[in-house]
Amino acid sequence: MNEGNGTNHTRNLSAILAEIGEDLKQFVNTRVQMLRSELSEIVSAVRVALPLGVLALMLLATGFLLITAAVVTIVASAFSGNPYAWFYAFIIVGFVWIVIGGISAFFALNEFRSRAIFPKRTVETLKADKNWIETETRTDYGRAA
Repeated sequence: MNEGNGTNHTRNLSAILAEIGEDLKQFVNTRVQMLRSELSEIVSAVRVALPLGVLALMLLATGFLLITAAVVTIVASAFSGNPYAWFYAFIIVGFVWIVIGGISAFFALNEFRSRAIFPKRTVETLKADKNWIETETRTDYGRAA
C-alpha cells in the first residue's frame, strides 16, 4: 500500500507513551504548584492572625489578673479600712485591658474566618479533572465499542 501516507497519520507506541508521560508530568506539576500557592496563602494568613491571637490572650490574661487584684482589694479594704482610690484604678485598668484584648481577639477571629484553611481551589480543580477524565473514558469507550 502507500506507506508514505500511513506514516503521516500514525505514530509509534513509544512516541504516544512519551507524550502521555509528558502530559502526566505537566498535569501533576500544575496541581502541585496550585497546592503550594494555596498553602502559602494560608501560611501568610496564619502569620498575621497568630500574633494577634497571642496578643489577645496576653491582654485578656492581664485583664483577668487585674480584675482579680481589684476583687482582692475590695475584700482587703472591707477589713482594713483603706481608701478606695487604688481599687477604682485597678477596675478601670482591668476593663481597659479587657476591651483591648476583646478587640484583638475579634480581629484575629476575622482573619481566620476570612481565609479558608483547606485548599479549596485545588480540591475543586481535582474534582473537575476527575469528572473530565470519567467523561472522556466513557466517551472513548463508547466509540471503541
